[in-house]
Amino acid sequence: MGKKSKRNKSKGPSSAGDAPSRPAPALRKDDNKEEVETKDNLRFEDPFVDEVEEDDVLQDDDGYDDEDAEMNDNEVVQSWNPLTGEALAEGQELEMDPSAYKMYHGLTPEWPSLSFDFLRDDLGESRTRFPHTLTAVVGTQAANPDENQITVMRLSDLARIHMETEDDILGEEYNPNGGNDDDDDEESDDEEAVESDPVLESFSIPHHGGVNRIRAMPQKTNIVATWSDSGNVSLFDVEPIVSKFSSKGPKQSASTTSSSEIKPFFVHSKHPTEGYAIDWSPVKQGIMATGDCAGNIHIWTPRSEGSFEVVPAYDSKTYAAGQSTEHPSVEDIQWSPTEATVFCTAECGGYVRVFDTRAPNRAMLSHKIQSDGSDVNVVSWNKLVTNLLACGGDDGVLSVWDLRHFSGGSKPDPLARFTTHKTPITSVEWHPSDESMLAASDDVGTYVYDLSVEEDDNAGEVDVPPQLLFVHCGSEQFKEVHWHPQISSCLMTTALSGFSTFIPSNL
Repeated sequence: MGKKSKRNKSKGPSSAGDAPSRPAPALRKDDNKEEVETKDNLRFEDPFVDEVEEDDVLQDDDGYDDEDAEMNDNEVVQSWNPLTGEALAEGQELEMDPSAYKMYHGLTPEWPSLSFDFLRDDLGESRTRFPHTLTAVVGTQAANPDENQITVMRLSDLARIHMETEDDILGEEYNPNGGNDDDDDEESDDEEAVESDPVLESFSIPHHGGVNRIRAMPQKTNIVATWSDSGNVSLFDVEPIVSKFSSKGPKQSASTTSSSEIKPFFVHSKHPTEGYAIDWSPVKQGIMATGDCAGNIHIWTPRSEGSFEVVPAYDSKTYAAGQSTEHPSVEDIQWSPTEATVFCTAECGGYVRVFDTRAPNRAMLSHKIQSDGSDVNVVSWNKLVTNLLACGGDDGVLSVWDLRHFSGGSKPDPLARFTTHKTPITSVEWHPSDESMLAASDDVGTYVYDLSVEEDDNAGEVDVPPQLLFVHCGSEQFKEVHWHPQISSCLMTTALSGFSTFIPSNL
């Protein structure tokens, strides 16, 4: 997870890619990248150099430069995967293969972010039609505590990546079949949207202290909770900001307003130390759980007047008594998608526990899934198959567990276990509408797995799991990845170097 004390500050490889079964794309980080800057230093990045500029470089007065053309002919293009690839040699660079993406947009903020969350909108469910629009809330990690902010941003006119077609090469009037091959309305609209520039609208709220984690209430996404490195958990109502996005009028690509008048309407300061674990119940509106680095878990219940009752329901000295846990930190929390009183935790020391709020100060189920005692950084509860948990460890192991096997006396075996990651797993999340698919991040990339893919006994030895569908790189020190709840197979990542939102071409 995003534990600052455990983050390796050395710069990792910068790349982006998909599954090794096709050419792996890579995101080149160089001075040729075009940027669209906004007033608050959030800027879109265009990973593609304009074709006109490329022509100016490749051509002289007599046409193409022979030496450059010869170099291009001799250029060897290789795919690279962070799970198997070696570190880049001096002079090597990674370039993005646009064919791996239906959509890709990058965004660079002034300050890095450990955490973000999507805000649901009223634009429809299961959206596939371009251009897309999404709204997210992010929290910063600024150099000084008083410089931190919560930023609510809307990204609109997110177009699909334009791939060169036969019409582009031979002309629109060329038709080898001699007929009228008209695309359907959706594809035509998508092509028209290719040329539009993305639009960023953002509003910022002052926030004291760095934001360790930020989560929006699923039933009312205008209510946002933050875990601060100052040790406080704060609640904000961002409805005044979201309503500005919905108001009629022209979009402004550089609109930024500091909404300093918005203050937290509730602050909880009774945790003895800072933490990262925080989650809202998807079953019962307003119920929340927070866990800190000392192993304490507090349960939040809304009151009728709008405030919250916060109860310190669990103490690791009690629920983990007798277990050799030197660092009892609660790293992540996930509520059950079906039971209003049940949640699970990922903890330092290798433990995953399941709690029921009707039984305070004891865990209903407790298993040490990491035999070596390495930390379990993140956990995700499958909303479609509710007996499945996905966990990511500090040792780079990504595993999937069946909760039905936790009730026995013997140690359960994982349903799936992936050990090819070389760095700690920092995020994991199940696909919102595909029960077998999940996304995970480590320090150097974001990965999409499909657990329904079976191994081919005749394929021989392979260097990556057959369940691995897609790899996205190109950012420095990935922190979180989330599926958009309403745009089909759209993901967004945050990293030390910025945000990426994309749709893989094979999903």
